[in-house]
Parts: sequence; structure tokens; C-alpha cells
Amino acid sequence: MGDISSGMEGNVMAVLAKKNESVEMRKIYCQTMMEMAKEDKRVIALDCDLTSPIGMTEFGNTFPDRMINCGIMEANMAGIAAGMSARGCIPFAHTFACFQSRKCIDQIFLSAGFADLNVKYIGSDPGILALYNGASHMGLEDMGILINVPNMTLVEPCDAVMLESVLHQVKDSYGIFYIRMNRKNAKTIYDPSTKFEIGKGLILQEGNDVTLIASGMMVEQTLEAAKLLAAEGVQARIIDMFTWRPLDEELVLNAARETGGVVTIENHRIATGLGSAVTNLLSKKYPVPVGRIGIGDVYGEVGVLPDLLERFFMTPQDIVSEAKAVMQIRIRGERFGS
Repeated sequence: MGDISSGMEGNVMAVLAKKNESVEMRKIYCQTMMEMAKEDKRVIALDCDLTSPIGMTEFGNTFPDRMINCGIMEANMAGIAAGMSARGCIPFAHTFACFQSRKCIDQIFLSAGFADLNVKYIGSDPGILALYNGASHMGLEDMGILINVPNMTLVEPCDAVMLESVLHQVKDSYGIFYIRMNRKNAKTIYDPSTKFEIGKGLILQEGNDVTLIASGMMVEQTLEAAKLLAAEGVQARIIDMFTWRPLDEELVLNAARETGGVVTIENHRIATGLGSAVTNLLSKKYPVPVGRIGIGDVYGEVGVLPDLLERFFMTPQDIVSEAKAVMQIRIRGERFGS
């Protein structure tokens, strides 16, 4: 894939990687945390007995006084991070996404949010990426829980290039943030020259037939779906909406006006996730047909990623089917004036 250099004025265009190599996200997390810690003594890391799984052993060895293992006490970690922020630190507190949300919401809401502190919460293995850990460890609704914390910024990087940029931006921005990230290998989507801005989505591909809005691991699936659609003569516009809150409303509304139909694609429960945020906006400001790909009203399961994608109807083929359904609704609406 090459550079996307054209586009509508005001939209943020992506520069896609020429080689889609797999990079371990936790390795980039540790490297970036170490860079930031060397530059700023206020940067500290906390986790819940997951130093090795999140790849932070080297950080702990290099900065033993700035690596705090809170044990398997996630809510306690969330509160400790808030307290350290009150003392002038910039804490990055990590645990699995399911625990960061379901177990820590009260501490994040009151100790960090209500107190207007400066805490960065990291949730790894979101959604079906928990794989072999199964239903108990699948954070299918983490963003939907944390979006209830006023003024909390919610971000989901899709690759290591974006993660590095996001971490630096989050470190230099005061406030409470939640970064939802894959721990392990992720395909490189972006060229290192790409500029990311939290709160602004990126257009990965132009198209006027339908808009596909994705984030995180589902960006890769969406790009594959777009190839299948293109083979049938359908030109899909692809948006990486890596910031779920604040949502890039202008980008969504422009895409809805110009393509007439939207499909949201997320590794999250659709009732409270990216699709919910997009439909809430469009229903108020520019109603168009919206299809949603994601987790329905079910629990997670143990499995390998290809099987889980099929089980929860999140494959490129499922995205294609949803895009076609949205286009058919749009066409019928134009034909009958409904």
C-alpha cells in the first residue's frame, strides 16, 4: 500500500505502510515508556502482577523505583495511580481491559475523574483478543463502561506506529485517558511518517459508495473487506476512528453526507461501543442507514482468533455483507423517497 495523498480539505489522510509486518505491541509500549521515563522523572508505571505479560520487565529493571506491582488488586491500583497523580507524578496504570473497566470503574470515576487528576489507564487484550483466557477475561464492554466517566478520553491504536505516537500525546496531555491495546503481534498499518492527532479520525481509503468506520484490530479486517468490495465494483471509504471519545463528529458527518450509508466495525459490544457513538451522532444530526459489526448480546468464548472472528460475525466477509445491506437500504430509500 502506498501514500494516500489526495482527499477532501480538512480531513486527516493516512500514509499506509508499504509492508504490513507484524510488530509486538507490548514491546513498543515498553520502549516508549522507557523513552518517556528517561525524559521525564514524573513518568511511572503500575500494573497488577502483569509486568512480564505486558513486556515491562526491562522498564522495571531500569527504573525500579518507578515500577509498582500492585498485585492482583486492580481497583487498588486505580486508586494508587490517582494518588500518585495528586503528588505530581504521571502514572500509566496497566491491567487487562476487562479488569480495568469492570473492576475499576468506581475508583477511576471518583478518585481520578471527579478529582480532575492526570492518570493514564491502559487496558490490554480487549474484546476477543483475550483468546485462550476466554469469557472471564474478554473486555467486550470496557469502552462502553468508561465512556460514562465525564471528560475521559478513550483511544484504541491499531498498530505499533500509532501506539507510540498516542503514548507521547497522552503523556503530554493533562487529564484521564484510557488506551485500549493489543498486547501481542499486530499488523503494521501505518508508515512511520503518518501524523496522528487524538480526537481526529484518519481516512485510509477514499470512496463514495459506503463508509466503513473501524478501530483497533478491526482496521486490518476492514481493509481486507474493502478489497473484496472493490472486486465487485464497490468503492468504500475507510475511516480509522481510533479516538472513540471525543468522536471526530465532522469526519463522520461528512462521510455520511457523501456516501449515504455507514458501517461501524469494532472488537467490542455493539450496544455501547463505537457503533453506538456513531449512531447517536447520526440519528440527531444526519440520519442515514447504519450497519454495525461487533459483539452482540452474548458472552465471550475461548478460541483462536480466526475462529472467534467467525463465531462473532466479524470477518471481512461479514463486513462485506453488512456494507451491501446498508447500500440496499439507501437505494430503496432513494427510490421510494422514504
